[in-house]
Amino acid sequence: MKLSTGFVHRCAKPVGLAQDYAHYLTPSIPSTRGSEPVSRIARSRCLMVLAVLCLVGTTPANATKHVNTTTSIDSLKLYAHSRIVNYKEFQCFNKLVTAESNWRVEAINPNGKHFGLTQMRNTKYQNLDGYRMIDWSLRYIQSRYSGSSCKAYAHWQKHGWH
Repeated sequence: MKLSTGFVHRCAKPVGLAQDYAHYLTPSIPSTRGSEPVSRIARSRCLMVLAVLCLVGTTPANATKHVNTTTSIDSLKLYAHSRIVNYKEFQCFNKLVTAESNWRVEAINPNGKHFGLTQMRNTKYQNLDGYRMIDWSLRYIQSRYSGSSCKAYAHWQKHGWH
């Protein structure tokens, strides 16, 4: 079907779609059905691709939750590293947070009084998102350990808290 712009609308003829794209879909993959015409093979591959795209497009968001968690931890680490420019200091902060909560924002101490990434006792800290928890933790480290995450981690190694 020709549009007013002179462009040929390929979707107007669904049967011809596979024929039009047969030379793109078949040369790299040898036919397993030697007696079938190329257009039928291409049509079946088009239908397979369409089915996969429909399946991916209708997959609920919570089916890929583990991927989002990994991405979230990586983005939290990246955010923390953007706040701590010194690589050695960032490594100490990373070890501290990993020891305290394993980068789980929702972590709660067994006694139920310490919350979040760095297990602070403040209940306001419990309701923050991970990025704000990092900011609060860095302010705490700044005031208590002169901004040194390595001093905070050394204190944690010696006493089990920071």
